[in-house]
Amino acid sequence: MGRHSLPDGSAPARTGARRGARPRALVLATGLVLTVAAGTVVALDSGLLPFGGPCGGDVTRLDVAASPDIAPAVEAVAKSAREEAARTDGRCLDVRVTSRSAHEVADAFGQRPVDPEFQVWIPDSSLWVDRVGAERGTPLTTAGIIASSPVALGAVPRAAKSLGWPEKTYTWTELTRATASGDALHLGVADPSRSATGLLSLARISAANTKKAPDRVTADTRTAATARLLNQRAADGDGQAMATLPRDASGAEQSNPRRNQALLLSEQAAFAHNTRAKSGPDLDLLYPEDGTARLDYPYTLVDNSETDPERSRAANRFLTLLSEPAGQRALRRLGFRAPTGEAEPKVVKAAGGRDPQPYSAAPAEPPTAKELQALMGMWTITVQSARLSTVVDASASMGAPVPGHNGRSRMDLAKNSLLQALTTFTSEDEIGLWKFATSLDGDKDYVELSPTERLGGRDKGGSTHRAALADAFGALAPEPQGATGLYDTTLAAYEKARSTYASGKFNALVILTDGANDDAHGIGLDALVGELKKLSDPKRPVPLIALAIGPEADTSALNRIVAPTGGSTHRVSDPSQIHQVMLKAIMAAGSNVPR
Repeated sequence: MGRHSLPDGSAPARTGARRGARPRALVLATGLVLTVAAGTVVALDSGLLPFGGPCGGDVTRLDVAASPDIAPAVEAVAKSAREEAARTDGRCLDVRVTSRSAHEVADAFGQRPVDPEFQVWIPDSSLWVDRVGAERGTPLTTAGIIASSPVALGAVPRAAKSLGWPEKTYTWTELTRATASGDALHLGVADPSRSATGLLSLARISAANTKKAPDRVTADTRTAATARLLNQRAADGDGQAMATLPRDASGAEQSNPRRNQALLLSEQAAFAHNTRAKSGPDLDLLYPEDGTARLDYPYTLVDNSETDPERSRAANRFLTLLSEPAGQRALRRLGFRAPTGEAEPKVVKAAGGRDPQPYSAAPAEPPTAKELQALMGMWTITVQSARLSTVVDASASMGAPVPGHNGRSRMDLAKNSLLQALTTFTSEDEIGLWKFATSLDGDKDYVELSPTERLGGRDKGGSTHRAALADAFGALAPEPQGATGLYDTTLAAYEKARSTYASGKFNALVILTDGANDDAHGIGLDALVGELKKLSDPKRPVPLIALAIGPEADTSALNRIVAPTGGSTHRVSDPSQIHQVMLKAIMAAGSNVPR
């Protein structure tokens, strides 16, 4: 992926990566008392922050990494500080700004500790800081918010007119449905794994589907369908997404199938596009009426144990400069809103906003870290497609009736739930089916009912693999004399999944069982765990997802089994809900796949 250009006088920062411990708060020097309020750090002892006078010899250097969109504004404030001889601890403040993509910095900081060459990081969204924290990476402390920008849909004039702009307003689901369906209008987005704008847009689409759908499965299915459409036009990053817009108003550019007539982007990105010379047709903005997402630009202190007290105070001094009126004016000139998000009429107009578009509406509640993780898992398996081997317990206990389901057995409910799950996968996904019970095939406790193949593939008779797999699911039945041959089956299935690993896909093994291992002649638990450790490869991950059905399932053993593979165990009290639990588990596993 290409790197954005750096501002004048900046050099790219280097980061290393080593494993370490949980984040802790940045320890600031006790000589400086700070109050953090409304994004501003105020020095109560003003004697520490003298003003004025030309710089002599002593200088305090502060290095800042900022997202490419806000880096020019931050550099402008830094330049003013140098020219006006702003001081900290009696020394001149020399701030140097480096433009760095937020996802690149987050990837580096996610592995701890690092030895950064900057003391302050300003990503475009707090979600990057939260991600580093969730990964127990480099300790970070958010000291304030310096700007904001809502996420909207920008369209070239002809496309905006077809959407009824500016009079017509849309919800998130209506907006994506109107722009992502059909061939007349192409909607682009930056890859959510690399762009806060892309991920927050996906989060709002998901929230809208959750609100409107009758149940969670329907909502997730609709969100996944939208994600597949967006993925067809997804760009590697925000800058690359902007480059997909028409370069001029000519018919050739407007009808070019490689060009997007609409983008999900920030208001600031639209402002920059519209105010930049020779950047193609201006964009008109449509703001979703059911709550927009918002970029919030956190001023983040990097907790480096080698950061001296002078630099810590310099970092807070620079935050003060960014938060003061002059600093905020510099941000407003480049299309950013205030940290509190109030609409700035001049900014809105230049970005393409008009009444009655709801550009002044309060933003929606930001998604939780758990919600974002699930979305990243869904996006991962949507982008990569999935290769799943499904292994179902066919022991006699699976014939036990489930209370409250009119005498239907665990197996009846399990196979119906698996059939529901099957409908959520695309023709490019690869799914297979095994069943197991003791001595099911001679000395073997398992048999492959349907190979792990592409659902859209066809046999010699023209039938699809999806149809054959649905028949195999429907034919599942408990073995009257069968016990639970769990351990031998798990090893054999995992060996097969590893040996048939498909690069570029999300590979996983899913095992459904309602009991504990009953095969006294097979491999033991300790030996199985040892073999799985040998087979697992973080560079070619195949997480094992175990679904424990009912109270007799041995979750303690299952937890040990999945651990070496990076997988997870999930208790399923009601077999009719297997499809929901399985899809959530797959998405969670997908969010942990290296990107």
